[in-house]
Amino acid sequence: MILNPDQKSPHKKVNLTIENLSQAVFIVNRHAKTAPNPKFLYKLKQESLKKLIEEGKAKKVGLHFSEHPRNSQQQSDVLVECGNYLFHIPPTKSDFMDLPHLGKLDGHIRNPKAVLSLNAAKALLQTYTGITELDPPPGSPRKRPRTYQKPIFKKLGERYS
Repeated sequence: MILNPDQKSPHKKVNLTIENLSQAVFIVNRHAKTAPNPKFLYKLKQESLKKLIEEGKAKKVGLHFSEHPRNSQQQSDVLVECGNYLFHIPPTKSDFMDLPHLGKLDGHIRNPKAVLSLNAAKALLQTYTGITELDPPPGSPRKRPRTYQKPIFKKLGERYS
């Protein structure tokens, strides 16, 4: 394989278009719903959408009532339009003042199909946001591996000190 002088690796250069990024967010979001540990995937989705909104590549459309409110009767989510895709993210306080409330979610609207692997989608969004899976959240203590401690067995009637 011949490399261009400006290319550092033989991998093909990733195109960060709105369409590619929105497809990657769609794939990450779809996999996060069934992942055993979805925290990183949801963080990647949220940070990507936040950056897309800041750059003007995505826009907040309005608020929807959440289909699965946590501990309350009602909860709203922000509807974000990015390319041909629609996503929901948690609202900020200012969103309630600035955005119109669209009421109940319309179940007939569907995102287009995307053909992209989860690894490719994660790599694309990690390149775009700079977030890596190994980064602990700021302020959180590093987890140390547990050391095995042998159990101590006392004879009947003896006390543990």
